Amino acid sequence: EPEVTQTPSHQVTRMGQEVILRCVPIPNHLYFYWYRQILGQKVEFLVYFYNDKISDKSEMFDDRFSVERPDGSNFTLKIQSTKLEDSAMYFCASSEATALQRHLQPVQKPS
Repeated sequence: EPEVTQTPSHQVTRMGQEVILRCVPIPNHLYFYWYRQILGQKVEFLVYFYNDKISDKSEMFDDRFSVERPDGSNFTLKIQSTKLEDSAMYFCASSEATALQRHLQPVQKPS
């Protein structure tokens, strides 16, 4: 079975340093994702990119974060000037295709 792999498996760094996390996607996948999970919290979406461009990102994905596909196959998440609040488990994923989901809020008519 094809699988996504990440390196390094763990990374310890000093605050203020740069960290680069690498991901090897499933061959022929075109869509790439990064998520993170801070200890004791839910998994959070960070960024989704396609065709080497960011398609969607969360509010926490600020100027210190960047993604790229430097060699046309693997993709990376770079965190510059790391902060204590960056401590988390980071997960990558890939997919062949994607579907945008919009969560519509119920509308109530005035009585």
